[in-house]
Amino acid sequence: MKVGIIFGGCSEEHPVSLKSAQLVAGNLDAAKYEPVWIGITKSGAWKVCDRPDPDWEHGNSRHAVLSPDRGEHGLLVLEQGRYETIRLDVVVPVLHGRFGEDGAIQGLLELSGIPYVGCDIQSSALCLDKSLTYTVVGSAGIATPNFWVVMGDQTPDPDRFTYPVFVKPARSGSTFGVSKVVDPTELLGAVKVARQYDWKVLIEEAVVGSEVGCAVLGNGDDLILGELDQIALTHGFFKIHQEIDPESGSENSTVIVPADISAASRSLVRETAKAIYRALGCRGLSRVDMFLKDDGTVVLNEVNTFPGLTSYSRYPRMMAAAGLPVPEVIDRLVSLALAGEDHAR
Repeated sequence: MKVGIIFGGCSEEHPVSLKSAQLVAGNLDAAKYEPVWIGITKSGAWKVCDRPDPDWEHGNSRHAVLSPDRGEHGLLVLEQGRYETIRLDVVVPVLHGRFGEDGAIQGLLELSGIPYVGCDIQSSALCLDKSLTYTVVGSAGIATPNFWVVMGDQTPDPDRFTYPVFVKPARSGSTFGVSKVVDPTELLGAVKVARQYDWKVLIEEAVVGSEVGCAVLGNGDDLILGELDQIALTHGFFKIHQEIDPESGSENSTVIVPADISAASRSLVRETAKAIYRALGCRGLSRVDMFLKDDGTVVLNEVNTFPGLTSYSRYPRMMAAAGLPVPEVIDRLVSLALAGEDHAR
């Protein structure tokens, strides 16, 4: 099976995507799949390369485009002034953040007619925009943080909020542009930081509770859950991808798998994660992050429709703890993509 694996991208999460692709490369069954590595540079150029190595852009790479023409069903690769066609059976978009999890690449893949791993256009767009996520999930009767949206050049009144609050870009990942604000005098500066990543900014109440996560794999009612994890913080907030050397651990957090919570809380978190996943129309995979409050209630934090697959990422660790190593996760995701395509037809 010829599998197109897209990585890199124009978002601030380009380096994370490269690391995720490297983990996929090390766990792809060569007896089942023939990978076609498609890297997107930070400036948006598409290139076919040998592997997602750190210097992939400067090695043996060729310019390519994904054809939206369903008759081509794959890549058009520029070779000595002529285009060669590479037909793809399925695509794995190992992309995080803007243009990867917001429905953009999913729209291009829908036009191309190529089956692809992960959430569709609608669920991707809903989940990357935290205000839309909260609106949809809240309408399904699931608790979310109270939040306020600051659009464009609007200036919020710092005195209207109860502190602490979190200020974050509405459509970004890996905590880029996120600030914890404990004093009104810090608010406008935090909004300015968030606007470096998105013109739409959220001011969100700080939920007091333990942060727990649930790895979800599947379509519709047939879902597989990984072991729950739990973030133990010494100070600040969880931002592993912004550590200087995340492979060596974090300066302020430890991820505990399985989560150190009661059986009753475990069951509630798992059921809530499934309800959130379905309410947002997710398919393939997602990581659902929640808060478990001291009174036992569960509050949504966020949903990552293509969570990190790096050596230190939470999703593969949770799945491995449940008995699903990365190669099997990849197999199941490809099978789900192909099954979803058959159902759509």
